Amino acid sequence: MYNVSFRQLQVFVCIAQSHTFAQAAEKMCLSQPALSSAIKKMESQLGGLLFSRTTRKVELSPEGRQFLPVAERLIDDWQEAFSDVHNLFSLGRGKLSIAAMPSFAAGLLPGILQQFKTEFPNIKLSVADVVMETVIKDVQAGRAEIGFAFEHDKMDGLEFHPILTDNFIAVLPVNHPLSDNEILCWSQLSLYPFVAMNKGSAIRQWIDAFMAINNLSLNIVVEASQLATLGQFVKHDLGVSVVPALCQEQMLSKDLVCLQIHQSGLSKRVGIIRQKNGNLSSVASSFWQWTVKNISYSD
Repeated sequence: MYNVSFRQLQVFVCIAQSHTFAQAAEKMCLSQPALSSAIKKMESQLGGLLFSRTTRKVELSPEGRQFLPVAERLIDDWQEAFSDVHNLFSLGRGKLSIAAMPSFAAGLLPGILQQFKTEFPNIKLSVADVVMETVIKDVQAGRAEIGFAFEHDKMDGLEFHPILTDNFIAVLPVNHPLSDNEILCWSQLSLYPFVAMNKGSAIRQWIDAFMAINNLSLNIVVEASQLATLGQFVKHDLGVSVVPALCQEQMLSKDLVCLQIHQSGLSKRVGIIRQKNGNLSSVASSFWQWTVKNISYSD
């Protein structure tokens, strides 16, 4: 096995380009004996002479001429490799994987990413817009380094930093009898057919728990597994619904009416999550710190 060092390669290339040991020694900031010793060790490793020496100048041997472009390429590759790693640590380059709820991914996230990219323009971003439960699972499993989700009781092994508190709102079709109101109450909503998320979703569990605590009931006529689908059901007059305020822009785009709920009592914190004990990449760690510092919590 050959044990030629990076420094020996540099010495070899410098002598080949300089033609004299004195000139090469000056360029390398080494003594001529040190330069000569480095080349002799390298030649010993390779098993032959790299230079033909005369009293006036040093010329490459035939084998040395063939090896020169190889040595130059090795030096370039070495320097590029270290430069790439340095860029990763200094945020010059890198990739960040993010999982976010669709309502957050389409609403607040673009603005956050735009601000981050202004400071770190060479970072490549990969965003998966998936339901909240999948966001949590993806971060727990390491498929995404950073997530944006509601605070949940099933966040084992995750660190949560709040960004905002989301107050749930009512959504209705434009022609609904309640659509002319400025604000609604739960008792009014309970009088009409209700479109709900499926029972496996956190939103459904939160609404069911809230209704039970307040001795109210809903007339659920249809369930959906996606908030976008829920909005379409409401648009086609299948019923009214209640969704996180994060979805307001999405619901308004479907020409639905969005109204506040008087003393709704149903609000949840939304924030950024990461593995509590995981090793984040330099990019992910910097993004977490940047978000915590620059995105102030709003209650």
